[in-house]
Amino acid sequence: MMAGVTVLVATPAAAQQPPALTVSPNVGAPGTGFKVSWTGIYFPRTCEFRTVRVLWDGKTVVGSGSGDSNGTGSGSATVPANATAGSHRVTVQPTSCQASSASNNYTVQIPPPVTTTRPPVTTQPPVTNPPVTNPPVTTRPPVITTTTTPPVTTTTTTTTTTDSSTPPSSSTTDALTNPDDGVLVLDKENIQPGDDLTATGTGCPKGADVTLKSLGQDVGKTTADENGTFRSPVKFSSIEPGRHKVRAECGIVLVGNVDVTLSSSSGGTTSTLVVLLFFLLVGAAMLRRQFSGLRR
Repeated sequence: MMAGVTVLVATPAAAQQPPALTVSPNVGAPGTGFKVSWTGIYFPRTCEFRTVRVLWDGKTVVGSGSGDSNGTGSGSATVPANATAGSHRVTVQPTSCQASSASNNYTVQIPPPVTTTRPPVTTQPPVTNPPVTNPPVTTRPPVITTTTTPPVTTTTTTTTTTDSSTPPSSSTTDALTNPDDGVLVLDKENIQPGDDLTATGTGCPKGADVTLKSLGQDVGKTTADENGTFRSPVKFSSIEPGRHKVRAECGIVLVGNVDVTLSSSSGGTTSTLVVLLFFLLVGAAMLRRQFSGLRR
């Protein structure tokens, strides 16, 4: 009787794939986010946490991800803000257990700067009031001709519109910080109480709250845009004639000056009446003496 024979056949282990990394997208500007996925990174069976870190040019950690027991995984990362244009190396490297790493290329493209050209601003010439002259006044008797020209006071207000792209003069704008940090421009150098006034500034932090102050009171509020510029009307609750400072506070302090004037006009009507009354009294006195001499 023959005994049975058992044949054992060895099953070959599945071949492991070499490490490979995919970056999507693989072209972008600084600050752009991207995804990473890989195959062929096999963690030991005993590894509890299969995590990786994403390296930029093998030095800077820009993201993270996690893998599985089958050698695959995924993660996310962000291009550094200071990345230069050209090709850079992206690498995924295990952090918790010893395993292989994988790399691929990423191309950085720097977008061209955006230039905005403002239209030219036309400034109107100042308005000058012509002088006012009263006609001469003649009084009789005696025959005395008196010509009186009353003084005329004329206040001329000149309105100047300043383009924010032109550097302001030192009499209009004065910054408390380094001039490279920012500047505050008021669209008028001279105003009268009740006139509109607008402040435009640059150099504030992105999205910063901007508070305008003058004479110890808040005269305007706004928010800086993504370029650090702002624009706000200036509203005075009460103001006196003279030069006043307007402060813009947004993390830095910017200062501008504005002159407040009052227009007034006075004539010599009252003085003319006084002169007329004086000569009438003198004439009456002389006539009285003449009549008294005739009677004698």
